[in-house]
Amino acid sequence: MRVAVVGGTGPFGKALAVRLREAGFDVVVGSRDPDRAAATASELGVDGATNDEAVAGADLVVLAVNADAALDTARKLRKAIGATPVLSVASDLRFTPDGVVLAIDRMSLAERIQKELKAPVVAGLHTLAASNLGAAAPPDEDTLVCGDDLDAKTLALELAGRVIRGRALDAGPLASARTLEGLTAVIVNLNKRYRVHAGIRVTGID
Repeated sequence: MRVAVVGGTGPFGKALAVRLREAGFDVVVGSRDPDRAAATASELGVDGATNDEAVAGADLVVLAVNADAALDTARKLRKAIGATPVLSVASDLRFTPDGVVLAIDRMSLAERIQKELKAPVVAGLHTLAASNLGAAAPPDEDTLVCGDDLDAKTLALELAGRVIRGRALDAGPLASARTLEGLTAVIVNLNKRYRVHAGIRVTGID
C-alpha cells in the first residue's frame, strides 16, 4: 500500500512515516515546501514530494497537518486527492487555564474535512502521541478508527494495526470522530497532570 503523509515534516507525521516504513508500507511525505519534503524524506528513508505530488497515486492519504491548517489543506488538495481515501488524525483543541478542551463545534474536524472532499474520510490515531509513536519500539497500546465508508475504514485499520503493538479497533461511524478527537484533549490533560505520555487500552475485546 502506498501511503501519502500530508504534513509529514511535522513531529507526528515524521514518527508515523517511520513506523509505516518499518511496517513495509510504501511511504511518501508531503509538504508545501519541496525542499523541506526532500530533506525530511532523506532523513526518514522514504519518498518526499509536494503535497499535490504526494497524494497522486497514493492508496491512502493521511492528513497529518495541524488542526488549524487541516480544512484549508483539504480544500487545496481536493482535486489531487480525488476519490483516494483520507485518514484524518488531527483534533481541534483549545488550551485554557483549566486544561485542554475540544474546540466548540457541532461537528468533528474529520466531518468538516469530509464536506471539503469527494473522497471518503475516516478518523483515527487520536490517542497516539508523536513521542510514543516515534519511540524505539511501536507503542504497546490500542487505537481507534471510525468512518462511514467500509473500504476506507478497512485500509485505515490495517495501517493503524501495523504501527502499534496493541489493536486497531473499529469505533463505528464518522459521527464518532468528535468523541475520538475529544480523547486527544483527555490524553493531553493526563500527560500534563502526571508528566507521562499516556495511551489507551480497551478491555473486554478478545
